Amino acid sequence: MPTTTVQLDLHSDAVTAELALPLNELEVATHWKLVNNPQTLTQYSAPLRSYIAQHLALTGASGQAWTVEIGQPTLSQVQQTATGAYQEFLVPVTLIPPAGASVRDFTLKYDAIVREVKTHSILVSVRRDWERGLNNESGNESVEVGIIRADPRTDLVPLLPINQARGSAWQGFVGIFMLGVHHIAEGTDHLLFLLTLLLPAPLIAVMNRRPHWGDFGGTRRSLLNIVKITTAFTVGHSLTLLLGTLRIVTVPDAPIEALIAVSILVSAVHALRPIFPGRELMIAGGFGLIHGLAFSYTLAELNLSTWQTALSLLGFNLGIEAMQLLVIMVTMPWLILLAQTKLYPPVRVFGASLAAIASLGWLGDRVGWSNPLGVLADRLGTAGPWALIALAVLALTGFTVTRLRRVRATA
Repeated sequence: MPTTTVQLDLHSDAVTAELALPLNELEVATHWKLVNNPQTLTQYSAPLRSYIAQHLALTGASGQAWTVEIGQPTLSQVQQTATGAYQEFLVPVTLIPPAGASVRDFTLKYDAIVREVKTHSILVSVRRDWERGLNNESGNESVEVGIIRADPRTDLVPLLPINQARGSAWQGFVGIFMLGVHHIAEGTDHLLFLLTLLLPAPLIAVMNRRPHWGDFGGTRRSLLNIVKITTAFTVGHSLTLLLGTLRIVTVPDAPIEALIAVSILVSAVHALRPIFPGRELMIAGGFGLIHGLAFSYTLAELNLSTWQTALSLLGFNLGIEAMQLLVIMVTMPWLILLAQTKLYPPVRVFGASLAAIASLGWLGDRVGWSNPLGVLADRLGTAGPWALIALAVLALTGFTVTRLRRVRATA
């Protein structure tokens, strides 16, 4: 049967938790009508909070009780291999220790459901712990700290002692650095914007009655354009990452995500035909401000202390830049080689068109219109390594053939 999970987030002055209670097991324990009841959330929200308050308590090492604040429950659909689909209540909880008590050493009493349903289990884990570099978003898993079950001999539910070892500022910094790397590695839309904007960087814009991209502008000029555009994007997103994380600027995430899709569409149109030649720096910096706000949501929700926030801003930004620089270093040399061949125009048009289609799919998803293009766009990241290999093969082949032709022509 589905189990309850308790995921703990350790902060400097409190512990927050997310309780996940399966509806079918909760229904057995409380005799409420929860499953297949369209009014479950509105009807049982208050009784559920009261029920949890009766079954949840924490005490510190000295025996003092912690303050327990229970938030508003939400309903969630879960798919589990062993049990199939089921619904669960997600309940946020804030646990505040008494003055002077450690957030890393306490005893947990939690016997909701398991007190009435003796076969039930409660899995308790630490999901986030800044000091130990644990954030559950950079590829690392939650750390299990115990399982609460009723004792089959006495039917009593034992307390769970939790004593987490202290970490260090270095572990926290490395964990946040890897979070920045992971954020960009999986943030296909952020990388696609930058790469699409860099797609015409090796070319010279021809501005006549029919503006178009002309020939290769030279390696030095191409590298300078790449550095300028990348730097402008970095400055833009670094500024709003700081402002957003400190909550100086707060913008709902829905319009920001939609504007990120728009930024990709604009850069794709520019890659097809120059619409702002010579002003790529302003576009990269301006849209970088929007992308930075999206980055800031990740840090803002961690609820860090002042010094942890300062260190995390540095680590997270360095992680973003490291991954961003790596992608540019393994991509742009092939584009510069390819730009010196006749193969570049169709490659540029194909890449820009693909980015435009992906942006439209994301834009539809983010304004509430689910569409197959959005699903395909989400899968672009998995095709990245194969696309890079194809680009390298194409660039080497095209450049070699072009050089051989020039040698034969001058012979």
